[in-house]
Amino acid sequence: MEHNRVLLALLGLLLTASCLSAQPAHRYLRQGNEAYEEQDYKSAEEYYRKSLTDRGSAKGNYNLGNAIYQQGRYKESIRRFEHAAQTSKDEEAKASAFHNLGNAYLQEREYEKAIEAYKNSLRLRPADQSTKYNLAMAQRLMIEEKQRQEQQQNQDQQQQQQEQQQDQQQSGQGQGQQEEQQQQQQSSSGQQNQQQAQPNANQDPQQSGKPQQEGQSLTQEEAQRLLQIIEEEELRVLEKMRNQQNNPAKKSDKDW
Repeated sequence: MEHNRVLLALLGLLLTASCLSAQPAHRYLRQGNEAYEEQDYKSAEEYYRKSLTDRGSAKGNYNLGNAIYQQGRYKESIRRFEHAAQTSKDEEAKASAFHNLGNAYLQEREYEKAIEAYKNSLRLRPADQSTKYNLAMAQRLMIEEKQRQEQQQNQDQQQQQQEQQQDQQQSGQGQGQQEEQQQQQQSSSGQQNQQQAQPNANQDPQQSGKPQQEGQSLTQEEAQRLLQIIEEEELRVLEKMRNQQNNPAKKSDKDW
């Protein structure tokens, strides 16, 4: 009998302590709500945090998430809304937590996560028009974002192709100049060889040290033919450069 009285006394003390602990939490929640209604979100956040120190409820996390959200700290509010959505046992409160979670993701431009949060809210509250509106807006923003990304990728590819074309043109010009220089060097070398093979006009052939050989001096027809070959080669290089400018490289059908 005495043992039962002791147990009842202990149970009474525990219940009393629990009630005393719940009273400050409830008071802080009420004060937080009052500050929130007055749009004093910083004070509301402080009260909500104090209420969570005593009791980490789904409602406390939901309210704290709202106060943080109103101060523009969307990423921080996400964690609070997620906690409220996962721990709340009331479907209406859970739907509201998912709705606000979608709003926070939307502000962070995480459109796919926002869409999923709005869908979770509508599964619990199918007739909610504001959630339907936000869901449609998130879907539209996601499509626009993907279109902008594709447009940017196309612009980057076009820019890359233009740079490649410019490099090819510069390379072609450099190659044409190099070929022209080689031709000039060959022509100059041929002239030098001819001059070396021919003795000076004022010099006695027998005094040159080398006998004059037949066919070393170019005839007028041969000189004219050599000039024609050089001009044709120059025209070929110029035509090649014009074709590269007028016919840029086509875009590949494959994306690597």
